[in-house]
Amino acid sequence: MGFLFKWLFRVLLLVVVAGAGFAAYLTTLGPDPVVKERRQMSDVWADYPFTSHYVEVQGSTMHYVDEGDPNGPVFLFLHGNPTSSYLWRNILPVVAASGARAIAVDNIGFGASDRPDIGYTFVEHATYIDGFIEALDLKDITLVIHDWGSALGFDYAYRHQDNVHGIVFMEAIMTVPSLSDLGTVPQTMFRAFRTPGVGELIVMGFNGFVERVLPFSVVRDLTDAEMAAYREPFPTFGSRLPTLVWPRQIPFDGEPGDVAKRVRAFANWLPTSNVPKLVFYFEPGALITEEAVQRMSASWSNLEVERLGAGLHFVQEDHPQEIGEGIVRWAESSLP
Repeated sequence: MGFLFKWLFRVLLLVVVAGAGFAAYLTTLGPDPVVKERRQMSDVWADYPFTSHYVEVQGSTMHYVDEGDPNGPVFLFLHGNPTSSYLWRNILPVVAASGARAIAVDNIGFGASDRPDIGYTFVEHATYIDGFIEALDLKDITLVIHDWGSALGFDYAYRHQDNVHGIVFMEAIMTVPSLSDLGTVPQTMFRAFRTPGVGELIVMGFNGFVERVLPFSVVRDLTDAEMAAYREPFPTFGSRLPTLVWPRQIPFDGEPGDVAKRVRAFANWLPTSNVPKLVFYFEPGALITEEAVQRMSASWSNLEVERLGAGLHFVQEDHPQEIGEGIVRWAESSLP
């Protein structure tokens, strides 16, 4: 984490030098609504051998891929910040080959989905996921979820318990955290993200989540082509607004209150729910540590645990084959 702290320190120093006036100016710049050209994203993103599909949700278009048997059991993959369906590109084919229907959607404002002029809050994202599932009439879903996609998936599962068949999660958001529980470096980082002007410069000006947080949270080195694919949805200052809102939606110490309320609801429900659950964890991990897994193993109902080796946060880039094969094994043994 030393390199991240040094990078963050340099950025903060730049903000001080630039002056409070420049920081204040950044806060006045609104979002940059973009209607993406309807493209086959396999022509744009490296190693993305899928047919692109688009569906209208709440007046905007969401991009998704739909692989495998259209009549097979539905596996819905939800990503977080700052990724897209591209994150699942090496896992989807493994699950689809088992006879499942494997669907990965780009959250609104991410990937090749539209970027409407909205706030990109958790609640807004949840309404788009609800609308996407309704638009495709998806039934008996097994959710495969990560990062903010995990919070969206857990929230959906809690509110639609009769439509969720199983849950696979990794590096997931499962509690209302306290900022004081974090170490010095992550505390400093999140305080910077949540400071008006400073967060805009780091995340929107320097594309900080794509350029720093993402590659530094993968064990291997991402290739130039992979980094280009992750950069592609966020070419401008305004286009990166959705990546800034997410760290400001983490309900540290109960704020924002509406997000904390939704997280508490699913966090209280998950341990007692009998829905089949599979958690992948990694060493050392970022959100789900071995200690957290031990606590879950001792108290959660209908939970299976699988350790897959070295990983930080964007674990799909380090263990795609193992994740896909683990999902298939678990589904064959645990899902009726």
